[in-house]
Amino acid sequence: MSHFKLKKQSLFIVVAVILIAVTAIFQVNGTESCLVVRSGNDGKTIARYPLEESGEFSVGFKHSVNQSLVEDRYRIVDGEIMVYETLYYHFGAGVQTQLAEGQTMVETDDGGMIVSGIDTIIPNLYYNISAVYDHTLTINGESISLKELCNEERNIQLCYES
Repeated sequence: MSHFKLKKQSLFIVVAVILIAVTAIFQVNGTESCLVVRSGNDGKTIARYPLEESGEFSVGFKHSVNQSLVEDRYRIVDGEIMVYETLYYHFGAGVQTQLAEGQTMVETDDGGMIVSGIDTIIPNLYYNISAVYDHTLTINGESISLKELCNEERNIQLCYES
């Protein structure tokens, strides 16, 4: 009987050591993949949003010249941010007027135009947040006012950390 108790205690100790080791590994390496909003000036983290590989987000804003909505849509590909399509409602300065090879344009029911097939990695994604017109980050089904989130910080960087 004493031999059985010793084996049971040994098994308990082995299981406890394994659980402690696994917990330690996850605490060191288990950081959640996320989209990070940073100050473009000093790199300070403003916010973090969980986002897995192939996850998507968008940034919408009012175009300063033609005064209509523009929405840039991004997805995570191989740990990097890739712009894959853009939605806009009017042509004008700074808005794409010609399609590149492999790109397509479709009209939306509400009169918008979606240019797809852009598929370009953006290694340094920066936005200048307008003091007049807000920028909206849409991620995980949530819309976030970048003007409110970033307060006085107008130059921001979006980056992906896995």
